[in-house]
Amino acid sequence: MLNTIQYHSDGAATKLLIAHGLYGSGRNWGVIAKRLSDRGPVTAVDMRNHGLSPWFKTQSYPEMAQDLAGVIEAGTTGAADVLGHSMGGKAAMVLALTRPELVSRLIVADIAPVGYEHSQIQYIRAMRAVDLTQVEKRADAEAQLAAHVADKALLSFFTQSLDIGQKRWRLNLDTLEGEMPKILDFPDVSGVFHGPALFLSGANSDYVTREHRPRIKALFPKAQFARIPGAGHWLHAEKPREFEAAVRAWLDHARPL
Repeated sequence: MLNTIQYHSDGAATKLLIAHGLYGSGRNWGVIAKRLSDRGPVTAVDMRNHGLSPWFKTQSYPEMAQDLAGVIEAGTTGAADVLGHSMGGKAAMVLALTRPELVSRLIVADIAPVGYEHSQIQYIRAMRAVDLTQVEKRADAEAQLAAHVADKALLSFFTQSLDIGQKRWRLNLDTLEGEMPKILDFPDVSGVFHGPALFLSGANSDYVTREHRPRIKALFPKAQFARIPGAGHWLHAEKPREFEAAVRAWLDHARPL
């Protein structure tokens, strides 16, 4: 079972499940999850091979979707609204396509159901290059990472997955590197999700383009599209208030089947 962070609520809205992206964790979503929990309960998960969740030798989307299904089925209130970013967004899409009875509404943050040619291997190499014996605080790791990662925002993002006391990354770097082709791709799954779906992207990101829309609409006929100005791929970290407001507004108005 995946490690989860629960945000309980007195609100009556459908429970919301949040699935983070590659190299992330449920903790990355703490502020947004807590703020959205005024509507109803929110659960942020650590995906497999991330955070405090179990490590496996594989990282395929059918497996990740099954992991998310297990979290939803462990609850007592039926289907959930599901929000996923990047890798988590692909896992959420596969869940909606293969187990639609578990997904009330779907929010996909800055990713499309397609394969991508870019690689994220450089970040694994950057994390491996950190001499953890010389790390006493996160700033020490960020200083080492800065030699390999230009984006300062990513330095803080990556070090949230660093266990300083244990001198280890809370990321299964070996599996993530070996499974990178699967992570970049999108599996050939049958099915159509007929529920409400929002594809929310960063206006400065090229992960979701107009060329992707026919594919999205074929799998998610009720898909709606929105962009957050001034945000890139890590839109929830770059523009957290705007991201939360967009998610809240859509959930308050999109009626489930």
